[in-house]
Amino acid sequence: MSSPFPLGDMSVETFLRDYWQKKPLVIRNAFTDFQPPVSADELAGLACEEDVESRLIAFDPEADQWNMEQGPFDEARFGKLPPRHWTLLVQAVDHWVPAAGELLRRFNFIPNWRVDDLMISYAVQGGGVGPHYDNYDVFLIQASGTRRWEFGGWYDEHSPRRDDAPVMILPEWQAEESVELHPGDLLYLPPRLGHNGIALTDDCMTCSVGFRAPATHEMLRSFSDYLGERIGHDERYSDPDLTAAEDAGLISEEALSRAHQLLLAKLQDKQAFREWFGSLVTEPKYPEQSQDGDTTVSDDELRGFFDENGVLLINEGSRLAWSAAESGLLLFTDGHCHSLDSAAAMRLAKQLCHYQPVTQDDLDAADAQSVQLLCRLLEQGILYAEDDSENTEDFD
Repeated sequence: MSSPFPLGDMSVETFLRDYWQKKPLVIRNAFTDFQPPVSADELAGLACEEDVESRLIAFDPEADQWNMEQGPFDEARFGKLPPRHWTLLVQAVDHWVPAAGELLRRFNFIPNWRVDDLMISYAVQGGGVGPHYDNYDVFLIQASGTRRWEFGGWYDEHSPRRDDAPVMILPEWQAEESVELHPGDLLYLPPRLGHNGIALTDDCMTCSVGFRAPATHEMLRSFSDYLGERIGHDERYSDPDLTAAEDAGLISEEALSRAHQLLLAKLQDKQAFREWFGSLVTEPKYPEQSQDGDTTVSDDELRGFFDENGVLLINEGSRLAWSAAESGLLLFTDGHCHSLDSAAAMRLAKQLCHYQPVTQDDLDAADAQSVQLLCRLLEQGILYAEDDSENTEDFD
């Protein structure tokens, strides 16, 4: 199970009530004897991988100029970097490093579907990405070295920003507070609070726990598309009680109301909304890396695997969540929706959402729905066999 919440003496209830999405918070020594999930060399190695999202940001203080390079990088690139003012950022380290995933679980007082990823940055003295704001909450854990964080002021898409920089920089920003973080210290920043982190040492590593915050306009488009796919093409606007028009050029209030009510009735479909929303917020961060369809697993193969004391693990990059339904439970896995109604399958689904290993003791082998669920998750690449780097080769 996950370790206690890293909030010091503060209760989760106090944090959520007084700080979450309201104001920043610094907790000294939140992580005692903190060990980074990766070393600096391992982080650089990840940045050289094709499937890993990474950036290298450098600042020239004399020219007041920012430069950004997108990975993957050649190993030789790191030997050509200047001695100051650069930082390497690697996204979704939790997708590749189990220890990074375990660190994310330390924040499980926030629902799974709200968690995005663990980004890790490494910077030399003077390194940073400049003053900016994010549209989501973030926990910043100092892993090694020292970083000064300056923050203050609330910003949005209408705030001025430099148009000559490859990253979003606030040109008129003024810090209101400043703190220095040392290994194990934690800083929470709410959305849209301006902030700037500057490395004070050459071994500055910071772990950033970011959260998902779907944009309203994107959700509206996505849900309308989802509904549109469910509605038959023959369902159309109709007006069987139409009366003679006094002005043929007028769109009447009756017509507007009829069309409005037609669409509202679709938007108020709670079951459709539940299925769409759960699928949306569990979509994988990198859909192109999905393994769905690579293999087929039979019920007998799964039972045989567990008979040999096999253990299943959850893919580090997968997202799982569940929601109650009118009859049973909906399990969401990487954008897929599974409807479950047997007690054993629902119990198993809830356990899976805690990202714990699955053993024979966790499966009711007599419950067909539970067995079929695990088979499907293996086929999707959500689950894989312990010590199996090829995910499901034990089931080929």
